[in-house]
Amino acid sequence: MTRLLAALALLCAAATGPAGAGMALLMFEAPGCSWCARWNEEIGGSYARTEAGRRAPLERLRISAALPEDVTLSSRARYTPTFVLIEDGREVGRIEGYPGADFFYPMLERLIARADAPER
Repeated sequence: MTRLLAALALLCAAATGPAGAGMALLMFEAPGCSWCARWNEEIGGSYARTEAGRRAPLERLRISAALPEDVTLSSRARYTPTFVLIEDGREVGRIEGYPGADFFYPMLERLIARADAPER
């Protein structure tokens, strides 16, 4: 049973991460970032269970770390947290900073709608 669960987890990660096709939300963070902690407290625990979380699974990255080779951003993240929506490894848009729970999801939904737009 444990092997089956581990294999399923690997398949899910491969299908939804930056290397896989589809969308992902990259969260650039740093140790000691109080706004990252606030996001974790207000949204982090439930994000994966939301529609946005299912459409764009969260990938956490240290702001000081190198980007995965298959990810292309318009510019590097400079602030924490920075949330970058990617589709097929390319940046769709970003949210710099954490605007609070009331504003985060509407801003993310606009980015997802941009990714879904046919003219993109």
